[in-house]
Amino acid sequence: MTPRLSASSYSNTAPLIWSFLYGANHGKVELVLDNAPARSAELLAQDRVDAALVPVIASQFIDGVKLIPDVCVGAREKVGSVCLITKGDELENVKTVSLDLSSRTSVVLTKIVFQEFLGFEPEWRDAEPNIESMLVESDAALLIGDPALALSSPSREAAVDAFRGRGGSLFRIFDLVELWHRFTGLGFVFAMWMTRSEKCDIDFAAARDEGLLRIDEIVSNYRKQLDIETADLREYLLQNMTYSVDNSLQQGMELYFQLAKKNYLCENIRELRYTQ
Repeated sequence: MTPRLSASSYSNTAPLIWSFLYGANHGKVELVLDNAPARSAELLAQDRVDAALVPVIASQFIDGVKLIPDVCVGAREKVGSVCLITKGDELENVKTVSLDLSSRTSVVLTKIVFQEFLGFEPEWRDAEPNIESMLVESDAALLIGDPALALSSPSREAAVDAFRGRGGSLFRIFDLVELWHRFTGLGFVFAMWMTRSEKCDIDFAAARDEGLLRIDEIVSNYRKQLDIETADLREYLLQNMTYSVDNSLQQGMELYFQLAKKNYLCENIRELRYTQ
């Protein structure tokens, strides 16, 4: 039977899924793509896929899950695609936050930033990922993925001007990995491949390596959709993002789970289990 995989279609996953779409693994798996990483977690929890690229917090609530070692969607010092955005305010002055629920890992990270690092808890409001409506409703908004990248990239002036032209004010953008790194000195893992099977015969590391060799093709494909300059998208994928778990990212992931439990954002810390 052909293995069934699930992953988000954000540009930061492209190096991990390119091989399955166009490369050496094309035709060897069925790949389900969705904008929301949380959707992949649902499919895995329901045994509707054999493996999925899911937010790491899913390892704490999906029963029997095992992580594929080393391969990840992570960042060491900044990310650009997971941001808190205000209408110009400092985070210390924020009283309400609209949350994009597409990634549970990013939602928990946002709450850790406020509760653990800034020392207070604003009012949380669930929201669809539309920055204009989010900032009408709240002082700040959590935006993830390509919509956040389009605002945070160095050539974002057009998007900001368009918002201001409809009555908005100038954005203030806070990169969540920069905040995490400032307070912890560690990198951050957003997502990893996971499975509930006893073994997984897919070589996800080799698929990643093949994708990283195809960055120019990936950039050419995504920049048309995102209206981001080629140099900005290339820098994002090759410098902001990392797709291997080093010591800094591993320690960061472990601390993330500890702080999630400390701040009552998950009940218990499950021991991470890996495939062989």
